[in-house]
Amino acid sequence: MRRYSAFDPPEYVNWKPAPDLVERWDQTLSRNPERAAAVASLEIGDLLLLYRNLLRTRLLDIGLKRWVRQGVISKAWLGTGEEAVTVGAVQALDPERDWVCPMIRNAGACPMMGMTDADVFRGYLATPDSTSGGRDLHVGSLRHRVLQPISHMGTNVAVMGGIAMGLVREGRGGVAMTWIGDGATKTGECHEGLNFAAVQRLPVVFILQDNQVALGTPAERHGAGRLDRLGEMYGLETRNADGNHVLDMWAAVRGAVEDCRKGDGPALIHARTFRMGGHATHDEREARATFAESLFRDWGERDPLGSFEVWLQSSRGVAASDLEEIEAQVTGEVESAAEEALLSRELEVDPERALLPGVSQGPPLHGLSLRPV
Repeated sequence: MRRYSAFDPPEYVNWKPAPDLVERWDQTLSRNPERAAAVASLEIGDLLLLYRNLLRTRLLDIGLKRWVRQGVISKAWLGTGEEAVTVGAVQALDPERDWVCPMIRNAGACPMMGMTDADVFRGYLATPDSTSGGRDLHVGSLRHRVLQPISHMGTNVAVMGGIAMGLVREGRGGVAMTWIGDGATKTGECHEGLNFAAVQRLPVVFILQDNQVALGTPAERHGAGRLDRLGEMYGLETRNADGNHVLDMWAAVRGAVEDCRKGDGPALIHARTFRMGGHATHDEREARATFAESLFRDWGERDPLGSFEVWLQSSRGVAASDLEEIEAQVTGEVESAAEEALLSRELEVDPERALLPGVSQGPPLHGLSLRPV
């Protein structure tokens, strides 16, 4: 894809694939025959949909970063470098019966569940027509089965356990999914939620998004345990996946979702990745000082988007011109969505509506409605 010197991490601007990139990608899949077989079954259309969603997720972040530079918003929480953890996971779901609760860096999940790109942008603008009514920059829509996250890291684990209980009672084989940061694994709500889900054997998939830093604290300073074995204390297998390899993520989550549908949940997937920026746009320089330059260089070589482009061309014979056409389409869609969202700033706020509960309308779970009373 096109690289943006003003917005991309420096390691991505002049990105070139490592000579053995395709070989290493294939080796990752070959280590798990079940995942390899699942990937082999994917049609070109499925692969290009993954690519389209990776592009959209990256471009939404670039659009937000542009707004920060222009002074439209003060800061943004980006997932640059972690796109595959979101895209691979959500593409393994069924938006008609499954639910997600994304962290703020997983906003790319929202369009994949049927929300619009403009919805994501409006969340940051706090316009009255945003899905939260302008009350919160966290984005969700119960109508699209996207539960709006909150800032208390780890809390979403227990909340999605509750959603999974409702899905069991609903009886349609639905699965709940949320993401957990490596720092959030140190919270009480996270442990209580994981234990509850395990004891109740709930159909919920937990993605441990291990980007090796909590706010500005490196993983080795905020925890002494092994996150790749976290599930063992709850009687759960921890499935490990390459968080920068969208196919490995998709195949790992696909298997976990299938198990949950059969009643063999919950599932915990440890996805190791790296955040190519700061906790938010305001502290990128501080983030660079937190880690050695070599770490950014090494993870920069594993750009999930660039790597997938190379694999598509080398292993599936996709033409570069086809990828460029998709990029032009998605870029146009994201840019139009940003312009549409900016127009929403002209809307007047209804003071009485601002006092109403900020929960969007959504489907009930076995008679338990999530609508405000």
